[in-house]
Amino acid sequence: MKKVLLGVAIATTILTSCSSDDDNNNEIDNGVTAPTTYSFERNGESSVSFDGQTNRILMAGELTSALKDNTQTEASLYAMFTHVEGGIDFSDANLNASGVNVRSKVAASKDYFSANVTVANLIKADFDSWIAEQANTVFPNWNTIATAGQAGQLQQATGGTNRYLNAKGLELNQAVSKGFIGGLMTDQMLNNYLSTSVLDEGSNIANNNNGIVEEGKSYTSMEHKWDEAYGYLYGAEANPSVPVLGADSFLNTYLNQVDSDSDFTGIAMNVYNAFKLGRAAIVAKNYEVRDAQAQIIRENISKVSAVRAVHYLQVGKNKIAEGDMASAFHQLSEGFGFVYSLQFTRKPNTNVPYFTHDEVEGYVAELMAGNGFWDVTDNTLDTISEEIAARFNFTVAQATN
Repeated sequence: MKKVLLGVAIATTILTSCSSDDDNNNEIDNGVTAPTTYSFERNGESSVSFDGQTNRILMAGELTSALKDNTQTEASLYAMFTHVEGGIDFSDANLNASGVNVRSKVAASKDYFSANVTVANLIKADFDSWIAEQANTVFPNWNTIATAGQAGQLQQATGGTNRYLNAKGLELNQAVSKGFIGGLMTDQMLNNYLSTSVLDEGSNIANNNNGIVEEGKSYTSMEHKWDEAYGYLYGAEANPSVPVLGADSFLNTYLNQVDSDSDFTGIAMNVYNAFKLGRAAIVAKNYEVRDAQAQIIRENISKVSAVRAVHYLQVGKNKIAEGDMASAFHQLSEGFGFVYSLQFTRKPNTNVPYFTHDEVEGYVAELMAGNGFWDVTDNTLDTISEEIAARFNFTVAQATN
């Protein structure tokens, strides 16, 4: 994808082809025109904006890094999670000045959680508890050797990285980081901003049809909602209109990793092309094409969490067999976060995830039973992996490569 999109960027520079909300190029079927890159303008000004999404990605990045700094406290970590405008919570002054935060958008999509506040609060409480346990249990045992039932550190084989674990062998920073991929990025993208309940809310269709922009802005509300979905994937890119991936430690990077597996090559370009065509369809007022692209994005982005969940569970299993428990627990912790993220996926043309909250909770209970990863069996890891792969129609072997 990097090579392809860099080539696109060069070609775009040479041809100076930038789409316009009034005059697009590269015509596709149904009379909708897709631009070469994700570039849209109105009256000579860019009509693409997703600053809030970029800020949340950066905030989540600082928080997950801070979870590996044992000088932090529960209060300082929680302040990053629940940031209030003007709070000195981050190293970036722009983030401190921002009025957005991460926690308010975790498990907060309109389609899944506006009428399911109880589950939303349970999910937010999971993140709260992981952050608190890291500060109050893992940090105080930073130099203790971890054992079953005892939080502390383990070093990977042959003098490798130290891994800092809770009493069940779980790296809580990985639970939070990979949990954000589902609970923040995937949920907001698939179940909020790409939803017709958000895109078509209120007078959005009429305003978009008539070119009525938001006050003081260059975009219609519908255009902006689609762009905000785009921002949760590409918002940390140096040039978001021509993404090269690997720009953050969240969905952007893991889409790249899945795409790098020959069994799933093309998934990244499918997502990018669908975003471009869907945005162009909004400009063209063709909502059938727009909605078809949303389904493509839902299917492919959902698959990212599934593929990486199976990958990490299987690699972790193999590391246990090798006797490298620190490496095994690191892999399993990443797998845990991606398994947790499955409840935020979205089956195309439905209003439901590939795995329900209760199903995910069942997997979490299995993985954390007894002494957690210290006790987990190959059978448990294989069964969970096989069930995930079967529901997404790929094989365990394909995801393990």
